[in-house]
Amino acid sequence: MLNAAAMQTKDSRCSTRRSRLTILLALSLVGLGLPRHAAAAPPGNRLDRHLHKLVRERSAAQVDVIVTLQADQRLAPQFTRFVCSPYLGVINGYALCKLPVRLLDGLSAMYGVHRVSHNRPTHGSDFLTASAVHAEILARESRYTGAGVTVALIDSGITYEPHPDLQDSRVLGTIDFVDSRSRQRQDEHGHGTHVAGIIGGTGALDPRHAGLAPGTNLVSLRVLDESGKGSIANVISALEWVANNHRQYNIRVVNLSVGAGVSESYWTDPLTLATKALVDRGITVVAAAGNFGKNAEGELQWGGITAPGIAPWVLTVCAFSTMGSPDPADDEVAGFSSSGPTGIDFTAKPDVCAPGVGVVSLAAPESALYRKGSAASPSWLLGSSPAYPHAPYISLTGSSQAAPVVSATVALMLEANPNLTPNLIKAIVQYTARVKPGVSALRQGAGFVNTGAAVALAEFYANPVPGAKLPVDPSWSQHIIWGNHRLGGGVLDPGANAWMPGVEWGWAYTQGRQGEHVAWGHACGDACENIVWGVADDDENIVWGTADDDENIVWGTADEDENIVWGTADEDENIVWGTACAGRDCKNVVWGSADDDENIVWGTADDDENIVWGTADDDENIVWGTASKENVVWPINQAGFQGQR
Repeated sequence: MLNAAAMQTKDSRCSTRRSRLTILLALSLVGLGLPRHAAAAPPGNRLDRHLHKLVRERSAAQVDVIVTLQADQRLAPQFTRFVCSPYLGVINGYALCKLPVRLLDGLSAMYGVHRVSHNRPTHGSDFLTASAVHAEILARESRYTGAGVTVALIDSGITYEPHPDLQDSRVLGTIDFVDSRSRQRQDEHGHGTHVAGIIGGTGALDPRHAGLAPGTNLVSLRVLDESGKGSIANVISALEWVANNHRQYNIRVVNLSVGAGVSESYWTDPLTLATKALVDRGITVVAAAGNFGKNAEGELQWGGITAPGIAPWVLTVCAFSTMGSPDPADDEVAGFSSSGPTGIDFTAKPDVCAPGVGVVSLAAPESALYRKGSAASPSWLLGSSPAYPHAPYISLTGSSQAAPVVSATVALMLEANPNLTPNLIKAIVQYTARVKPGVSALRQGAGFVNTGAAVALAEFYANPVPGAKLPVDPSWSQHIIWGNHRLGGGVLDPGANAWMPGVEWGWAYTQGRQGEHVAWGHACGDACENIVWGVADDDENIVWGTADDDENIVWGTADEDENIVWGTADEDENIVWGTACAGRDCKNVVWGSADDDENIVWGTADDDENIVWGTADDDENIVWGTASKENVVWPINQAGFQGQR
């Protein structure tokens, strides 16, 4: 068996680059964690960039914020009058409403304050489509229904009028974080009901529109109002409720078909940290990638992933279209679906794609979406039944519709194997996915979700028997995206330390630099489909950063001759081509990739001198990601990755 050092020697061509990357990533992440364990930051670093801007402008306005505190610290008495939420234990903090901007500096300087973040708006990630796709979302070959597993829906609620496809007995509870006085089930917007049907609809009125996991229990946590809007404080309150009640309801999955703009790192964003608190409890958090795949001119753009999908511990889902055909060969990533890398941290996302175009699911009568569908085009409202006075189904499109497909898949996997951890679930979903050739991993993640295969592999791992043939198929991606690296050439080992609770997805070591190398499986070269469980070739352990076909997705890598570069956007805007430079004075920087239909040229413009990649004279060729004989990681060395934003 080869250890990490031996494998690095074996792959000497890449050892220098990978060791530098490992060290840089480790240095940038060591010591970071949930606020209650973090050291106090200097006051100037405790405001997110939106609040910094308000302070710099000396705004006279009021702002809603979320304050996270150090362990065992309390909010200063002079700020308690602004508190507008119950205690948010998952982040050790509070939401403050209508706080005068002039008080922000004083608040951030208070002893015990870890971070002050804008309580930015959230919204559903969907929009209506003119025609429905009447193909099955995914083949239903499994005998599992998700029975015994509960999915928490953090959304706009579930319709007050029981839908024949969604029996009351499986909706275990409804909690309203929009109207605290309400004790009734409601969905004034219609988004949550549609999402619920994708997961757990029984197809009672039309089997074609049944959910993937019709036996799954649901808990509805309402955070979006009639217009489909909300705040991250509401979402965090819902996550707090899940943290306190998940054992009682056996909540193993949280579906977040809602998103918010990215204004700070996932290591300081209270929304992403709240999701981490659930993942650390063994709950898989699935989030929509967002619908910012194109700019205002309709051109494809990078970097539109919304929070909390930017966090590595979240299973982030992009949308693909079946193109109205049951043939998977013509499936395509939806142009609207957000691409990576993530803002601020520049990590590889999304994780996997699922159907999200023209998805037919449950309609909530009298909801805003129902009324809009009726007024705009009756074809968006589908079906009829003498036993039900309303149109029972509606066609919606967006990454909001893709996320519940994956949540349902996870529920089926957990019924087949209740011992799966969130990390192993993500790995299985990625490993069994179908890759779309020629499409960047920053658009499709590890590929298109393959529910039947994911459930089969989860079931196999429930009771692995030495000598049993691993059910690997050549159509699977047979790789995972670990951090910014594509790792392949092996099979997943369910006992590997990469899947242990507390191991951060994408890290090289368990528990920071002092831990063991993270290992995820066994090497099997090009013959993984023939491997017999327990008889991996030479029993080689594949260690993060040392596998032969390890590819860096974000920096210094060309996919199909396409250089992947990135940038940042101000405030909560999504990245727009050529408009951001991590706060530096580089308004003329043009970034992106050279691609036929994207019209983006990689390079920099400095005054009247244009530096174009690969065109420098003679031996002065400028190669992205290298300088002299040293590897330079541009995101860290030039964009201030280590806390300089």
